[in-house]
Amino acid sequence: MTSSQQRAALQRQIWQIANDVRGAVDGWDFKQYVLGTLFYRFISENFASYMEGGDDSINYAKISDEDENLAAARDDAIKTKGYFIYPSQLFANVAANANANESLNTDLAAIFAAIESSANGYPSEQDIKGLFADFDTTSNRLGNTVKDKNARLAAVLKRVAELDFGGFDVSHIDLFGDAYEFLISNYAANAGKSGGEFFTPQHVSRLIAQLAMHKQTSINKIYDPACGSGSLLLQAKKHFDAHIIEDGFFGQEINHTTYNLARMNMFLHNINYDKFNIQLGDTLIDPHFGDGKPFDAIVSNPPYSVKWKGSDDPTLINDERFAPAGVLAPKSKADFAFVLHALSYLSSKGRAAIVCFPGIFYRGGAEQKIRQYLVDNNYVETVISLAPNLFFGTTIAVNILVLAKNKKDTTIQFIDASELFKKDTNNNVLLDVHIEQIMQVFDSKANVAHFTQSVSFERIAANDYNLSVSSYVEAKDNHEVVDIAKLNAQLRTTVARIGKLRTEIDVIVAEIEREELEA
Repeated sequence: MTSSQQRAALQRQIWQIANDVRGAVDGWDFKQYVLGTLFYRFISENFASYMEGGDDSINYAKISDEDENLAAARDDAIKTKGYFIYPSQLFANVAANANANESLNTDLAAIFAAIESSANGYPSEQDIKGLFADFDTTSNRLGNTVKDKNARLAAVLKRVAELDFGGFDVSHIDLFGDAYEFLISNYAANAGKSGGEFFTPQHVSRLIAQLAMHKQTSINKIYDPACGSGSLLLQAKKHFDAHIIEDGFFGQEINHTTYNLARMNMFLHNINYDKFNIQLGDTLIDPHFGDGKPFDAIVSNPPYSVKWKGSDDPTLINDERFAPAGVLAPKSKADFAFVLHALSYLSSKGRAAIVCFPGIFYRGGAEQKIRQYLVDNNYVETVISLAPNLFFGTTIAVNILVLAKNKKDTTIQFIDASELFKKDTNNNVLLDVHIEQIMQVFDSKANVAHFTQSVSFERIAANDYNLSVSSYVEAKDNHEVVDIAKLNAQLRTTVARIGKLRTEIDVIVAEIEREELEA
């Protein structure tokens, strides 16, 4: 079986498990238990592998919690891995006895609390704290009685334990990360509008990551101000060598459950606690990382047209992120607030690639003034219109805005990629060949009829700073060209044939009538 076949088989199996063990519980409500269990298994095996140090004679799961060597190793282990797990707390040991454990739900809660508290007082404390907060082992979602709760928890543990990831090596780690992303993607696809708020489809994430990192041989760090479950940040890791990103992955997320998913996602993709920093909070009102900016690469798929305080907070107009534009994004549409936030955090050599609702590129009022600020200061490199129905929870055709502070000229590139997609069951998808087509013209800045056009600053200013792709890239006329002269000739021929047929029919009818009279 090839690695791709192994992945596909594993993904089918894990989704089947997710559906089997949830019973009557809604899949969206149950996702924390499946995702959390997968995470629990991963960090257990990761930690055991670290403690064994490649020595085949050591089996960490069989060591006693009271072993004196553990106490000596504990401090270094937490400093390195960020947490500590005693042998009895390992996923393998808990899963092996799950069916017979009448206090499984409280034991799991105690284990999760112990893993989190092991980081207290260490640099990893904030990265570990609350990771299992959404894995509520006492929730009535699991059942009305303790017995019911334990039965469902045991089922999840046992089925996840059955998954064959192979030995704990690089490919094994990749399978864990892929399985986690696959689960999140499927949950998002089945969650309606809310799904799109925490997960960006991988095919779109690949394009955004490549746009932000294009031709950068190294970057200090990468940042997502509305990071969801971290899928956009992780695409940068998947498609670029690890050494290119020097200081790691940074993000902020307003939803507590999604914030925990993002941190788990980092661990599951083998990004150590000291190489990521995901913070909880409202990016627009309570931004983190202001002291740590600028960032060489920024990727983002912020929520479309959400409400925010805006002009209701008189201090925001003086905020260094928004003040340069001289106006705040409308209270009912925070899209440009996210754009200005990203621009403020962007380094002089970097790029930001941001998914945007198309209306912000042509509406008037405050949004027009912000566009003018961006264009007049030469921050807009490219605007790309994508095909409809690429994202979960919405069918609209969104745009990608690429910002840069080191442009070599004052033109702005417009790319109409609305025809680049493959129709799938529920959503359209971008194939690798589509991403390559976009990246080729993004790199070359060449003009291609009906696809891409670089437009002068003067033309855009004269057009009221409209940045809508359709205003500058002429759509291809797919109507069939009609040769009027040829059509008229065909009509004349057809009319002549009809006249001849009528004459022949008249003769036949007259002959029939004559024969009837004679009879």
